[in-house]
Amino acid sequence: MSAFAQPRLSRVASALAALALAAGLALPAAAETIRLGNEGTYPPFSMVDADGKLVGIEPDLARAMCERMQVECEFEVMAFKALVPSMLQGKFDILVSQITPTAERKEKMLFTTRVVANPMVFLVPADLDAPITKEGLAGKGLKLALQSGGAHIQFAKDILGDSVEYVFYDNPDQFHLDMTTGRVTMSFEAKLNAEVDFLSKDAGKGFKMAPGEYWIGEADVPEDERGLAWAVPKDQPELLERMDTALKSLIADCTYTEIRKKYLAVAALPQDAACEAKVTN
Repeated sequence: MSAFAQPRLSRVASALAALALAAGLALPAAAETIRLGNEGTYPPFSMVDADGKLVGIEPDLARAMCERMQVECEFEVMAFKALVPSMLQGKFDILVSQITPTAERKEKMLFTTRVVANPMVFLVPADLDAPITKEGLAGKGLKLALQSGGAHIQFAKDILGDSVEYVFYDNPDQFHLDMTTGRVTMSFEAKLNAEVDFLSKDAGKGFKMAPGEYWIGEADVPEDERGLAWAVPKDQPELLERMDTALKSLIADCTYTEIRKKYLAVAALPQDAACEAKVTN
């Protein structure tokens, strides 16, 4: 385990510990504290509520994971594009915002079991019937909204080339607003988030999901294993193993489904779907 995941004592706690040792008193073991990075602007998976608390499927699942790991966890909230570099710089220990395990990222990070199966889709104006290809969209003057920092950016460029103008945002809430005002025409984003946070609301009535779902990870990953995951630095295999043990148990005993159903009506994993009938909340 790295120094970043080691127990940390405040100056006051350290002083009290020194006094206790001087008096010959036994001290309880300090709780291990692990820092978690999350973006907080990706509903229903993560958002900040009216009281300033980080909530959503991923923060709640992360808290449950920490409980099973018997550790204390603290959240660091920042823009999605800052998460990977911040973790690699040691600003937090575990990235708990879903990301795709691409070949490039696997060179720097280790990935957990998938926490959500959430393919990418194109959202387009309801009256657009052109195929989502370079040839189909060429000359139409369309602007495509993308979230900064994601592996989906190059994927979209490989599909559409210079047939559209690319506009980048910190989070989907920003580009959904610009889609409704006409500043951008379409988006490439995660399916579940698009359904829940945009298409199901009045603001999204003028848009539709274009045909096709896209896996932006490595092509040789079997379909039943494709999904997004959490990550730790490459030198943390033991921490990853502890996380995976906790996550797999949360999925298997349907705790994952209990958490997911608080925020999302549809299953986010095949195992989650199998728990539907067992979870009534």
